[in-house]
Amino acid sequence: MTMPDNKLNIILRTSPHLKQTLSVEQIMRNVVYALLPVCLFSIYAFGISVLALLLVTTLTCVLCESLFCRLADKPDTVNDWSITITGLLLGLTLPPGFPLWMAAVAAVVAVGLGKALFGGLGYNVMNPALVGRAFVQAAFPVAITTWTPAFLDNRFTQFIPSTLTMPFMQPPDLGAWLQQASVDAFTGATPLALQKFEQISTPVAELFTGMIAGSAGETSALIILAGGLYLAARRMLDWRIPVGVLLGAALTSLPFWLLDPAQYPSPLFVLLSGGLMLGAVFMASDMVASPVTPGGVWIYSLFIGVLTVIIRLFGGLTEGVMYAILLGNALSPLIATVTQPRVFGATDRKPES
Repeated sequence: MTMPDNKLNIILRTSPHLKQTLSVEQIMRNVVYALLPVCLFSIYAFGISVLALLLVTTLTCVLCESLFCRLADKPDTVNDWSITITGLLLGLTLPPGFPLWMAAVAAVVAVGLGKALFGGLGYNVMNPALVGRAFVQAAFPVAITTWTPAFLDNRFTQFIPSTLTMPFMQPPDLGAWLQQASVDAFTGATPLALQKFEQISTPVAELFTGMIAGSAGETSALIILAGGLYLAARRMLDWRIPVGVLLGAALTSLPFWLLDPAQYPSPLFVLLSGGLMLGAVFMASDMVASPVTPGGVWIYSLFIGVLTVIIRLFGGLTEGVMYAILLGNALSPLIATVTQPRVFGATDRKPES
């Protein structure tokens, strides 16, 4: 009589032993869902020019992603939705009347230099959307600082004149167009510029609801926060990153405001103005370009918040969140290395010779 040959298979694995059931596609798709209300409000505030801007940046990013994957002989990663996020975020960082051909250039740079150059999905060192935005900041300084007011009566029937500017051509006179639209008091300045150069503060209620001029994504802080809470509740966002960025910005601006409230903005103004809220929730939290160690996350996020305020208050630019996030991305590997937790059971003692 022979005994059955029963074999016991034991699989040994390292920790952690918890398995996340969510795929990259599911996470990225939910980030797109969280961004859609921001995009819709921006279209509502600035009209068809922003709609065209978001379409151009997103479609160009998608086409470039597919092209670069084919040139690198890699599987097409368009279906994972990450490149859609890049296109939407890039469009939201640009002025509403930004010429569409310049937006297309920014998208090509974002995908080519910000993502494909480093190896594609999962290998980008910096946030690709901000790489594209930084490029056009240097290449087209006038267009990137030309603003239009929100909620114009003709925003759904007419493009902002600069939107359809042909490549390398001079944009039409925006002042004449604004006069035709019965806008006489617009100075062309954002709330950040008004505060920095003229010490004029925009009411907090307008900043919170988005009733201001600025970039396409410089809209309602309320809607941006709602999107961040949605992602955090579904555990698709490390809540410590936006909290750390906002905390660093608030703590850095507080002493200056207390010393001279007439010269420096209040912490609440700092948090709600410019692109800080959008950057903290949707850009600084880039899963690839941010640290994963517990201590590293706080150092990284606080650094971005502090540097944003330093650039705003003492730099030549009115906004600093873009450069703060890019520098934070660059330092992320170093921060992760320095804050690496000690392996359980390891000691600092050197082996005896």
